[in-house]
Amino acid sequence: MLRLFKKILTTGVVTERVKAPKDDELEQLGIEIKRHIDRKFAGSIAIRQVDAGSCNGCELEIHALNNPFYDIERFGIHFVASPRHADVLLVAGPVSRHMQTALLRTYEATPDPKWVVAAGDCAACGGEFGISYASCGAVSNVIPVDMMISGCPPTPLALMKGLLGLMQR
Repeated sequence: MLRLFKKILTTGVVTERVKAPKDDELEQLGIEIKRHIDRKFAGSIAIRQVDAGSCNGCELEIHALNNPFYDIERFGIHFVASPRHADVLLVAGPVSRHMQTALLRTYEATPDPKWVVAAGDCAACGGEFGISYASCGAVSNVIPVDMMISGCPPTPLALMKGLLGLMQR
């Protein structure tokens, strides 16, 4: 064991330092979002993301908002595990019949005032699935929607722009 510690100490760090990627559009958008959040929400806003039956394309882009490149938390936007702590419901996918009750309960559990954002084409209009025996279609067919973000899937920047548009109302 002592030999291992000696080797670690003598070898040191052998990896290269990584330069943080810079994206001017992302920085400007983030600063604008942070300004609105500081003014209207006392510093932070909480989002509860709901997968209502999507293909997971939108979820991948939503999860990318938390990666080191976008790091949306530095702008005051946090994802929460409970709708009771949320200000915004971010719903992805067409609402499947199996998720209809869960979505309604999540909506009712979210305290007022609340916003609902339909993320992606499927959430906005039902996409290829539409209304059928297995699908309720768009999120607006089940709960009221305040903002729709189009795209299949919407990019993380499009999601951030949609959230900024929601705050500017």
